[in-house]
Amino acid sequence: MSLRNGSGDELDIVFGPAGAYIRCFDHESPLSPYAREDVPMPWPGVLDSVPEAFRRYVDEPAFTDEDGCPVVTACLWRTTAATAWETGRITFPDGHADPDGSDWLFELLLDPTPEAFQRFAEDYYETAVDIEPIRHIYALRPLGWSHIAALNPSAPVEAVLAEAGAMGYPVYADRL
Repeated sequence: MSLRNGSGDELDIVFGPAGAYIRCFDHESPLSPYAREDVPMPWPGVLDSVPEAFRRYVDEPAFTDEDGCPVVTACLWRTTAATAWETGRITFPDGHADPDGSDWLFELLLDPTPEAFQRFAEDYYETAVDIEPIRHIYALRPLGWSHIAALNPSAPVEAVLAEAGAMGYPVYADRL
């Protein structure tokens, strides 16, 4: 699973035979590999104790920059045999309520409700967002023109419907 918010922030979850690996990147985090003026590198401890079963994800090209530097501010994993999630030992900088960005990046995963998404969308897009089309989508009901227009009147409806259909989401061709 991958999430990109268009502002440079990322969240990826990899599920595999060994378990699950989660990597996130908050571009404004003081733990960003780019927060220092020297050569970009992950914050000490973030990736140091990733188990061998997940090491390939540390260097995965989709999770690194063009120079091979892991783009990460928070990382956690859970092997199939583990009883809890694990992270590296990190000394966080003082003065930051959410230094690695994990609190806000995981927010929609921890509160997967239409209302949580509405709050996120209103904050991100700085506009009011109608809750009813969001509830419709969260209920996995077929997506149509009216739902897309209610969420974004300037969206290319045919393209959105085609993309939704391509990923297996149910669509129908109602017209406004």
